[in-house]
Amino acid sequence: MIDDNRSGTLDGARGDDGGPTPPVSVITGASRGIGLALAHEFAAAGHRLVLAARDSASLERESRKIGKIHGVEVYVQAADLATAEGCQGLADAISDAGLEVDYLVNNAGGGQCGPFHEAEREKLTALVDVNIGALTDLTSRFLPGMIARGRGGVLNVSSLGGFVPGPNQATYYASKAYVMSLTEALAQEVWGSGVKMAVLAPGPVATDFHKKADAEHGFYIRFMGALSAETVARIGFANFMCGQTIIVPGWTTMLSALSLRLAPHFISVPFTGWLLQQREPPGNG
Repeated sequence: MIDDNRSGTLDGARGDDGGPTPPVSVITGASRGIGLALAHEFAAAGHRLVLAARDSASLERESRKIGKIHGVEVYVQAADLATAEGCQGLADAISDAGLEVDYLVNNAGGGQCGPFHEAEREKLTALVDVNIGALTDLTSRFLPGMIARGRGGVLNVSSLGGFVPGPNQATYYASKAYVMSLTEALAQEVWGSGVKMAVLAPGPVATDFHKKADAEHGFYIRFMGALSAETVARIGFANFMCGQTIIVPGWTTMLSALSLRLAPHFISVPFTGWLLQQREPPGNG
């Protein structure tokens, strides 16, 4: 069983009698940023959690905090979801623990900034593997069980970038467009089944994501500003549980999303490319 701080690994999730335990909500990329903030939202609502990420030290530290603050059981699984082995390992650990997945949050992902032809092929491939591959893999594993039980749901984290092609972040924007398209299609497929299907599409968020993608000085951040991860998670969780399919947090982001959907690409794509150009810190140009 899990320890006194209500946090532990999946190895200790099964009860002493070997019987199944109550349902859990699985959140990927949960060691920081939006994923961590969503973990707090689910925990505050009483959900038992399985948190997955590559950074096992951060994952274990944050899971202990969540368990202590919200009084729920939190299990962790270190996994590199950019690999098929990572996805398989997470699914096997959940199955071996006898857990049923009621909710899945596909938040794990990566970014890329700069001209496509200058990017390292391995980094582009890894981005696609986690942003598209892991999301598709885990959804296909857990969605059938949700439909069979007639409850639960999948929340996929996309981006405002899913609404338009993004020159200078071409692969990232394309991957988020896939997430938008897949989620909207699946929402129609599961309609009436009792299963929720939603996509969260924030604009810039105040996390280390932009720095990791070498995009922290892009004009798009100055142009729109950045919401906190906690605000994005609060809006995302509330609207997901209310059954909304496309969730765009913040009025600025909502207006931007509407504009991108209505504007012809010969206008929106060059403008987006200008916003996404790599730039030096202010004062260094």
